[in-house]
Amino acid sequence: RVFLQESGGDSVQAGESLRLSCIVSEDSYCVGWFRQAPGKEREGVAAINNIGVTSYADSVKGRFVISKDNVNNTLHLQMNSLKPEDSATYYCATGTAWWGELHGGACHSLDTWGQGTLVTVSS
Repeated sequence: RVFLQESGGDSVQAGESLRLSCIVSEDSYCVGWFRQAPGKEREGVAAINNIGVTSYADSVKGRFVISKDNVNNTLHLQMNSLKPEDSATYYCATGTAWWGELHGGACHSLDTWGQGTLVTVSS
């Protein structure tokens, strides 16, 4: 069974950067970052599939970069120019299907989730 473990969440000021990491215990068809803020629905942030194709939510495009270290089975999310609206609990998840039109949620048919890591951005 796939095991996911996120890390890297922190409290930062607007404009600063953070790098989230997610250890993925087994290879998967695709992996994505999702976030959920209190009182809001979960949204897909960024995704990457097994041939390196990436997809981003419009709200983070140009600021966030998703990457995967296949040697260490670690997924990263480099978040730059953070905004208060980026505050949320961030989760990584593996999936078995890809639909690019979903942008940040391109990795779907999700089957395993991590426990989440909290990002707080102050203005």
